[in-house]
Amino acid sequence: MPEITLNIWNKINKFIKENKLINQRDRVLVAVSGGPDSMVLLDYFNKRFKNRFIVFHLNHGIRKESIIDENVVRNYCVKNGIDFFCEKIDAICIANKNRDNLENTARKERYEFFLKYAKKYKCDLVATAHNMNENIETIMLNLIRGKSIKGLCGIPFKRKLSRNIYVIRPLICIKKNEILSYLKENKIKYAVDKTNYDTNYTRNWIRRKLIPMIESKQPNFGIHLIDISKQIIKFTKSGEQTAYGSRLTAHGYKKVKR
Repeated sequence: MPEITLNIWNKINKFIKENKLINQRDRVLVAVSGGPDSMVLLDYFNKRFKNRFIVFHLNHGIRKESIIDENVVRNYCVKNGIDFFCEKIDAICIANKNRDNLENTARKERYEFFLKYAKKYKCDLVATAHNMNENIETIMLNLIRGKSIKGLCGIPFKRKLSRNIYVIRPLICIKKNEILSYLKENKIKYAVDKTNYDTNYTRNWIRRKLIPMIESKQPNFGIHLIDISKQIIKFTKSGEQTAYGSRLTAHGYKKVKR
């Protein structure tokens, strides 16, 4: 196995094991947009969890190039004998009808389809391809928008989607430059969403302008932010457990000394 690929695999494997993201019997729906991150996720699952997953792609119908994204995913799946499922929507029309912004609408529609197909094909998990850079961007975005302290926890690596189905993010331990190196080393085709370069969107401005400006002065800014986020997660969990214990005592249950 090539060196870059081996290093990335080791990171992902370690992250999955440490956080107990995937059990031996779990069946996974892998959400693949066709972009760089999701194609690495797809390739990883294809080589690591063969016959234990299906692929779902949602064509939002926002860009003319959407069909290219869809075909990138479809072609990989056909070539490798992977079960591929696809739906197409008019996200702009739905957003206008619901008087919601396009980003929120697209996200809501995606996760509704994830849940629908996960239930239909008896999947225990939905894997998405969020990476470390996106986690940093999310923390910055929440900070700018004045979110609560939980917003500074960033993107959770595992969360509940329904009673028995969880969303997992195995690539959240991997940086964007590692993802691009992996694709190059393995000669994997991927699609490029040009809207990701439009800095009129706040997230893109954070990605393209704000973070590079900060990192020009503090190169390890992103790593430090992730470390702070981890501390906040531990702090909030500890606080929730303490509050829960207090509520039990208040309602007549006795604290157990250990």
